Amino acid sequence: MRETTVPSLHVITDDRPGREVLATVASALSAGAPCVQVRRKRGRDRDRLAFAVRVVRDCHAAGARCIVNDRVDLALVADADGVHLGADDLPVAAARALADAVAGPGFLVGGTARDPDTARALVTDGCDYLGVGPVHATHTKDGLPPPLGHDGLRRVTAAVDVPVVAIAGITAARVPDVLAAGAHGIAVVGAVSDAADAAAATRDLLDALAGTTAGRS
Repeated sequence: MRETTVPSLHVITDDRPGREVLATVASALSAGAPCVQVRRKRGRDRDRLAFAVRVVRDCHAAGARCIVNDRVDLALVADADGVHLGADDLPVAAARALADAVAGPGFLVGGTARDPDTARALVTDGCDYLGVGPVHATHTKDGLPPPLGHDGLRRVTAAVDVPVVAIAGITAARVPDVLAAGAHGIAVVGAVSDAADAAAATRDLLDALAGTTAGRS
């Protein structure tokens, strides 16, 4: 049976052109990253699937989990451990039903929320965890709404009883405030991808999470 707990650190693959994505993933996994999220919005479906399969394989070899963004079909075919859905993706209830039928118990379904009402609705529809953000400004993704800040994050975490993963502009220095706002963990792109040493950056994030929780998950 798949592990059902939600990791406290999600390292998201950098979809910006020119990035050495697989090398960054390998470095993060070598440092103990418990989860990688595959974000790849460009290219043909067959290429996106091949990429997801490669990352899933590398994650499982390292004892980590892999979540695919946006596409529950690719996540299931690639034998990923879960899917993270945005507002324009397949509805959570439909993805939950499909995942339960194909993968069985333990397949994680995450959704994106910015306000308490949306968060509660997503949990009702079957989300195991919520990604909430942008908490801070970020340069790794275009077209995002204004940052929520820690107060906005706190309003969402107080509204639901599933783990909340904060995203956007999260650094090791910001981890204590994010967790103090009720987040279970964090999802990062630039904090690892932009670092001169991706493994060291991953360890710094894990150390920051361990310093304010019972330990790494």
